[in-house]
Amino acid sequence: MKKLLLFFVAMIALTYTSQATARLQVIHNSADLAASSVDVWLDNTLLLDNFAFRTATPFIDAPSGVNFKISIQPANSTDTVNALFTKTFNLQDGKTYVVIANGIVSGSGYAPATPFDMYAYDMGREAATSGSNTDLLVFHGATDAPVVDIKEVGVGAGTIVDDLAYATFAGYLELPTSDYSIQVRDAHGITTVAQYDAPLATLGLNGAAAVAVASGFLDPGVNSNGPAFGIYVALPSGGDLVALPSAAISTARVQVIHNSADAAASVVDVWLNDIKLIDNFEFRTATPYVDAPAGVPVTISIKDANSTDPSNPIASFNYTLTGGMTYQIIANGIVSSSGYNPAPAFNLNVFAGAREKVNTPGNVDVLVYHGSTDAPTVDVVETGVGAGTIVDNLSYSQFAGYLELAPLDYKLEVRDETGTVTVVSYDAPLASLGLQDFALTVLASGFLDPSMNSNGPAFGLYAALSVGGPLVALPVATGINDVMNPVSEVTTYPNPATDQITVQYALRSASDVKIEVKNMIGQTVKTIDAGNKTVGSYSQQIELKSLNDGLYLLNVKAGKENYATKIVVN
Repeated sequence: MKKLLLFFVAMIALTYTSQATARLQVIHNSADLAASSVDVWLDNTLLLDNFAFRTATPFIDAPSGVNFKISIQPANSTDTVNALFTKTFNLQDGKTYVVIANGIVSGSGYAPATPFDMYAYDMGREAATSGSNTDLLVFHGATDAPVVDIKEVGVGAGTIVDDLAYATFAGYLELPTSDYSIQVRDAHGITTVAQYDAPLATLGLNGAAAVAVASGFLDPGVNSNGPAFGIYVALPSGGDLVALPSAAISTARVQVIHNSADAAASVVDVWLNDIKLIDNFEFRTATPYVDAPAGVPVTISIKDANSTDPSNPIASFNYTLTGGMTYQIIANGIVSSSGYNPAPAFNLNVFAGAREKVNTPGNVDVLVYHGSTDAPTVDVVETGVGAGTIVDNLSYSQFAGYLELAPLDYKLEVRDETGTVTVVSYDAPLASLGLQDFALTVLASGFLDPSMNSNGPAFGLYAALSVGGPLVALPVATGINDVMNPVSEVTTYPNPATDQITVQYALRSASDVKIEVKNMIGQTVKTIDAGNKTVGSYSQQIELKSLNDGLYLLNVKAGKENYATKIVVN
């Protein structure tokens, strides 16, 4: 290979000694087996003989200011007739180029069969801009991989590449030379496809510039059993690309929901080993999904609010999470020694296979959980659109799994396990709440008989969104005291809105009212304290000029109820 690269340099020099020049590196990243070794011709001169997949030339001087044609032929070719691929280039004098050969030349055997092309980046670097850094140019060259994010999880750098599509460059990352650990995730930043070590310090890349390419196939089975996906690095000196070592996925995704209706646990701290994970975690609230350590034992401890260490917890639990999995953890049960009947012990119920997004775009995916300590085994029957029994024989602390629902307005009847006696019924206005494309959890929460449970919170169905925050009460149709659920109607207009939005709401009973606007990562960006309101209808204008364009969640909080809807700022 080294002799071939020297030959390449010599041929360029002999052919264009009188021409102005640019600097050029060529990387072969076409995973098509028919292009595993190719010849590269410049006009009618053979420049690279048997140029192998996952190899690179060094940076060399190339002609600038003139048109020249690059042709790709099978190995051991004798001319450019009927070339597999040709492309004309005209390089600018003094610029530095990275050109990556990528894509499929075969007529069949690959899905998708993205056509072969040569992709040029005209701001290449042969050295880092700082002697203590390593500069990495990132390129997406895996034909069957989706749009991806790259997140660094070793030193906590976070998302370093966002929404990178096939055949695009992300530009240079100017990284302090260290050993990193990176995850390739889907465009939502949620599902981890693979994890790699990026040992820049160990590889001795201090002060160097390099090119990192996504290479090969996520599914070789539908791509002629070609090379598997990996991340490879091309050095400025050329030669074989360097594979980043594959690593076990070190993180899982976790959402925690506080559903313990015991007054003694109304506000708690949650500790992960010796780190306070959640401070002053309130009943009927949820965290957003966050990264958690995987593959190693962790201890989750529940403490009273404002704790300073995890010693002597209310309860503690040991887990080993599986890397790449998504979990929902629901805190439930009773910590008090008296005042509750029945009094199932406080516990963390874990569901592996939770979702932050829907399986099928356009749907609403609903995970159902029974978290009411004094409620019997129940059925849930849908009577609004005629779906019938959607949950059968669900007992306390159990998950029913996901319902994949069309975004409609449903009516749910909670019945005894015989399916004949209706305990209470609720509206589940998935369409009216604008929950299309949301994954959420619906929980049975509180007590059917508060008088036997220290007059604690009454029974209700509440929804936890993947972005976290206060749980959203499903509107009661029959059987529950309206005082516990004062909001009967919320409308917003205009929606989408530009400068301001009007929120109209009606109250069944007097209540303190607060309106909050949250962004899609759960941060509160607007708060309106409307004060105590009597029964009736109200209108509130909210200024939006200071907000960025995008999707927000608007919460109307009245008493213990939280009514949420989506709004768009445009």
